[in-house]
Formats: sequence, C-alpha cells, structure tokens
Amino acid sequence: MISTLEKEVTFRFLKARKKDGFLNVISIFSFIGISLGVAVLIIVMSVMNGFRTELINKIIGFNPHITVKSYEGSINIEEKNFDNLRLLAKDLILSNSSEAIIIREKNSKGILLRGYLEKDFSKLELINKKNFSGKNKILKNNFISIGKELSYALDLQIGDNITIMSSSGLQTIIGNLPKQKTFIVSSIFDSGLVDFDNNIAFINLETLEEFSNFTKNERNLEIFLRDPKNIENQKKIVQNIFPNDLVYTWADMNRSLFSALKVERNVMFIILSLIIIVAAFNIISGLTILVKNKTRDIAILKSIGVLNHSIIKIFFLIGVIIGTSATLFGILLGVIFSIYVENIREFISSIFDVTLFPEEIYFLSTMPSEININSIFLISICSIVITILVSIFPAIKAAKLDPVKSLKYE
Repeated sequence: MISTLEKEVTFRFLKARKKDGFLNVISIFSFIGISLGVAVLIIVMSVMNGFRTELINKIIGFNPHITVKSYEGSINIEEKNFDNLRLLAKDLILSNSSEAIIIREKNSKGILLRGYLEKDFSKLELINKKNFSGKNKILKNNFISIGKELSYALDLQIGDNITIMSSSGLQTIIGNLPKQKTFIVSSIFDSGLVDFDNNIAFINLETLEEFSNFTKNERNLEIFLRDPKNIENQKKIVQNIFPNDLVYTWADMNRSLFSALKVERNVMFIILSLIIIVAAFNIISGLTILVKNKTRDIAILKSIGVLNHSIIKIFFLIGVIIGTSATLFGILLGVIFSIYVENIREFISSIFDVTLFPEEIYFLSTMPSEININSIFLISICSIVITILVSIFPAIKAAKLDPVKSLKYE
C-alpha cells in the first residue's frame, strides 16, 4: 500500500521548480519519447494487420478457398455424395485453367485463362461486386471477362474483340501450329489486386477445354467455404473426403507471402520497441538527477523517520507515473492516427505531390488499418514493464543515501 505521505512527496517531487529546469527537460523528453514509441508501434501494427486482413479478403474473394485436383479419373459433383462437404461449402464449382497469349495490334501479353461453366461464373463473389462492369454475367463460348488493369494496359473496352493464342498446338500438314481464337470482351472485373487484374481472364470452361486440348476428366473442383479464414481445419476434412487427390488452399498458394508479412511484422515490433527502451533510459537519467537535486529532502525525510522502502516507493512511483502517462498518451495518439491513416496519407500525397503507397507494389489502392486490441495491450504492457524496470535502480540509489553525510554537505 502507498501511504498519504508517500503520495504527497511523490507529487511534490513531480512538480518541477525553476532551478530544476534541466531536469524538467529530461522528463519532457522521456514522456515524448515513450509516447511516440508507443504511438508508432500501434500505427505500424495496425497498418500491417490491416494490410494482412485486406490482402486475405481480396485473395479469398478472388481465388477458390480450396482446390481439389484429381490425379486420375474425374470429379463429378452431381454423382458423388458430398454431404459433409456441403456442410462446409457454400458453392462447389468445376473449373480449369491454362496459359495463353493475348494479341492486340502491336502489343502481346501472357495471361492465365480460367474456365467456368455458364451457370457457375455468376456464383463468383468477384462478379457480384459493385465495381464489376458489364451487364452480362454469363460466359458464352466466345465471351471473355478481363481485369481492370489489363483493360488499361491493352486499351480494351466492353464489346472489343481480342485474339488469344493458346499454349497448345494444332497438328497440320505443315507441322504443329498454335491455336488462335477471337473473343468479345463481355465484362471487366476489379479484384482490388493489381497482379490479378493484370494477369487473369475468365472464359467459358468448355471453350477453354477445346482451346487448350483438355478433357472433362482434367477438371478441378473449386470449393468456396462459408468460413474461409479457418482454413487449416477445413482442409483436413476435405483431404479426408479426397484422400487420393491433391488438395490445396488459398493459404498454401500464398504461404511465402504471408510468412514474409509475419516475419516483417515481428521484426518491426522488435525494432520499434527500441524507441521505447531508449526513451525509457531517459527516465533513469531524470530520476538520477532528481535524486541528486533532492539529496537534502531525502535526508530530512529519513531524519524524521521515513523508512528506506518508502523512499524507494516515492522515486519508483515518479518513474512509473511518467512512463504510464506517456504510454496512455501514446495509445491515444496511435489509435487516432490509425483511424485516420488513409486521410493523412491522402493529405501528405496532395501537399507534397508524392506517392506514399503505390498500389502496383503493395497490391492495394488504399492504406488499410485494423486496430487490434491484443496488439495494443501487448505494446502497453511492454512499455509499462520497461518503465518499471528502469525506475528500480534510481529508487534504490535514493534509499541508500546516508542522511548524516547528505545534511553535512548542504
């Protein structure tokens, strides 16, 4: 427990006097340093959490959540009994994919063609978004749906014709010639991921099979789950249903990316925590100078019977109050910045005419932010623990002062 005397002395020592000007400067810098350290940590963690969540949402909104590829034979969702699978999945769709080249006047570009049946294409979450352009959501034999970035790159609009060359060939009397087919752009989608919009296009599944020399036995089963984020447990269930087939998820396809994000987030946390540690060491300096300046006061307190552990409490409380108040202010500052980080980015970009968040590098068009209570709690605990640790040494030093010697030289 803290006595009334200890509280009174603590708050009296916290009030800086004119002759303690330098001490006041150190205390202010300690406060600012810890506050900024906590705020920067919260902002960076919020942006990285938001980036990860936004990236996951866009990936699972564009890609199948689980894909089953048969090693032999075919997958028939009509004939087989998939009762357990349908409890997990909201849609089961057959598909296939192939590489091809778009030929457009003087330009050509390699793309990945994904094939879906007419009735299945409209089930894709991507197609039902507001930013999907094109009234026709049915992929007929000669129709193609392309990404927004690809339409910009090749100057394509809905209704334009494009020629696509298949990676498979057609055997003729003069040798093996690549297949070519003309498609009409029926729609333009916007996944929010530049890489997808620039490199993937959708066509009719039967057209893809004929165009790429595939058979129906080579079709893949795409599973769209009700809860795609809880992927590992659901993958095990699907693997049990298809024990002899290849089963992979959106997480497997992007494992290296999310591993890199996790490592980067942990490294950033460690590096930015050094800001708090450096600022906290200013508390040691401040308290040490305070002990020196208050030598006479400490001697008087001891001479009237104040015990050593009370002296320790007083100076320990001073350090903890500075650190805790700085941490709380840093949390407030960090949360406000995290909420308005996109507005701040737009303001800085417009004032200085610079691009702070190029979407071709970061995949996203806006700077995301997700405030995580657990992260804030962890940052707060780390900051306060560091403050507590650095306050111990000066407090013990103050308690070890000899009152007789202190008063003798005053």
